[in-house]
Amino acid sequence: MDKKLIWVGGGILALVVIAAVLSFVFAKQPSFRGTLYEEPFPVAVDFMLTKADGTQFRLSDQRGKVVLLFFGYTSCPDVCPTTLAEMKMVLDKLGDTSKDVQVVFVSVDPDRDTSARMQTYVEHFNSSFIGLSGSIQELEPIWKDYSITRETVESDSAFGVIINHTARVFLVDPQGNMHLTFAYQTPVEDIVHDIELLLEQN
Repeated sequence: MDKKLIWVGGGILALVVIAAVLSFVFAKQPSFRGTLYEEPFPVAVDFMLTKADGTQFRLSDQRGKVVLLFFGYTSCPDVCPTTLAEMKMVLDKLGDTSKDVQVVFVSVDPDRDTSARMQTYVEHFNSSFIGLSGSIQELEPIWKDYSITRETVESDSAFGVIINHTARVFLVDPQGNMHLTFAYQTPVEDIVHDIELLLEQN
């Protein structure tokens, strides 16, 4: 056989092998679908509020779990019930993995929401959800720390006063860092994907 042909064949084979190796090494890793915070991930600002049963909830006590943190109110006509229903679907789709996830719903309407009312409300969606409220003095610093805006609007509807508010879900990772946020009505499948990916990485 012609030596030149052997060299050419060998060269082509080597290129194919190198291309395959490079393709494996630099293969695109699975990526998050939510909005990712820049690394190093900022630590989620700790806060403490009294739960419906009188015990204290502290965010930092949730270390080791993924926390899905959302702000809203029980008289909300649309955004809050929709988001909580989606959070229920997220846990349902996670199956056994849902034990590693905690949904926390914090009020932006302390005039009408007690922690007892918040807890009763969230349990309509899932009994594991935690609903929290407090005084305006307790809640305002938390809203500020999480960049929650709220605007009170008078309404003639049965819902009474409407509160327009930030409608993002914040994902706090098991290390207690702000890892991701999800815009209102992010597909449930995307949130499930990101939680599963995060737990795999941890």
